[in-house]
Amino acid sequence: MGFGRAELESFRDATVPDMVGPGLKLLFVGINPGLWTAAAQTHFAYPGNRFYPALLKAGIIERDIDRSAGMSDADRNYFLERGLGITNVVGRATAKASELSRDELRTGGEQLRAFVAHHRPNVVAVAGITAYRDAFGRPKATMGRQDETLGGVELWVVPNPSGLNAHETVDSLAEAYRAPALAAGLDLRPSTASD
Repeated sequence: MGFGRAELESFRDATVPDMVGPGLKLLFVGINPGLWTAAAQTHFAYPGNRFYPALLKAGIIERDIDRSAGMSDADRNYFLERGLGITNVVGRATAKASELSRDELRTGGEQLRAFVAHHRPNVVAVAGITAYRDAFGRPKATMGRQDETLGGVELWVVPNPSGLNAHETVDSLAEAYRAPALAAGLDLRPSTASD
């Protein structure tokens, strides 16, 4: 299933529901939904996005999740049962994250604090260093585990899995995502990152 340009544009400013459930261990935080994600109503849905392939490679999930046309109920339940969740810093869909203002990101950072306080995951992993720096006023933040917490919850910054982040590979993303997953207490299968 694909979406034409005009159809995708009709999803500008749409939202995608947060994906969280009971027993949340690791909350991934995207920057904001892309237009394909909004159309499919599934986080990280664009076919070129490496999020789910990286999770599989890291051993965080044990089967591929087909998401480009929308995640199936079975895959959604499996994801949630693994203790995984997804939300965004900013809820509105855009063609590119660069369309977001710093004010939107800062407001989203405050809303994320409240979201985390309510859902209480073991670990939060923000996917995107620039968005993290802007949302939380941390211009010198680096990748990895942060010195600060998010309301007492361990906080990590991991690479954005978008295909636009060309210097990352599925292998490098898998390695970056595996560390916060282990910190969150997820039961991981052996990594296949060296395959």
